[in-house]
Amino acid sequence: MSMMADMMRSMPMPETTGMDMSMMQPCVEACSAASMAATMCADADSGEGMGRCASLCMSTADMAMTMMRMMLRPAGYDMTAMTAMMTACMAMGEACAAECGRHAEMSEHCRICASACTAMVDACRTAMSMMPSA
Repeated sequence: MSMMADMMRSMPMPETTGMDMSMMQPCVEACSAASMAATMCADADSGEGMGRCASLCMSTADMAMTMMRMMLRPAGYDMTAMTAMMTACMAMGEACAAECGRHAEMSEHCRICASACTAMVDACRTAMSMMPSA
């Protein structure tokens, strides 16, 4: 992730955001990891007849990827939109972690996905605590 850290340090931050790109890096990385885990879990779930879990995983993967991409575009930060998206991302991550958690004992991919989603929720919560209020 050195390239990403270098890129984030090089990004100009608009004065109006009151944020530093480097504070977003753990959240960006957690969203990326959750998106990958949820994508792979959904694929495995579909072969195992776990439709609800697969659907939640696919939605979580999409939400996490969108959140990550928003964080990578600091010139367009709007605190109201960022707060709403971060809140939605955490809600989706919590729902996916709960569903995958139900299958974690019998399914390693669900255990990994639940863990990645929980880490994303925690990282989003930390990032939100550092964001100026909308």
